[in-house]
Amino acid sequence: MLGLLMPLAGLLGLEVEGLGQRVKTLVIVYALIALSAAIGMVFLIAAGYIALVDVIGLLPATLVMAGAFIALALLFFIGLSIGESRRRRYIAERKRTTDASAYITTAALTALPLLSRSSLLVKLGIPAAAITALTLLRHKKGSDT
Repeated sequence: MLGLLMPLAGLLGLEVEGLGQRVKTLVIVYALIALSAAIGMVFLIAAGYIALVDVIGLLPATLVMAGAFIALALLFFIGLSIGESRRRRYIAERKRTTDASAYITTAALTALPLLSRSSLLVKLGIPAAAITALTLLRHKKGSDT
């Protein structure tokens, strides 16, 4: 696979060697940034805890910090649950729409041979279908602009 990508990257003018080294460097730098930020957050939380201990005492400060972080975790969980239910609802709605259009198309294709046998229906149905198609196309063009 890599044997195919190297000539392709060369054709596109990409420096593969330089690109690989740049990606490694960026990964290391971003990992160091994330680690430093995490350590900073830990010390910030520790400083808040020490300040809270000075104000309300050791045990109440511990309970307040524990409750705050449990409440924060609960809020994250609720947010995740809401987002996941919206995603599931969107997928189900899209599936229903796709299924409904598939059923309508199947029914129309199934009924087409039966309807084409009637000469009156052919004379009236073809112009009606053309008018309907034109109306739908005009409506779509009008909604896009």
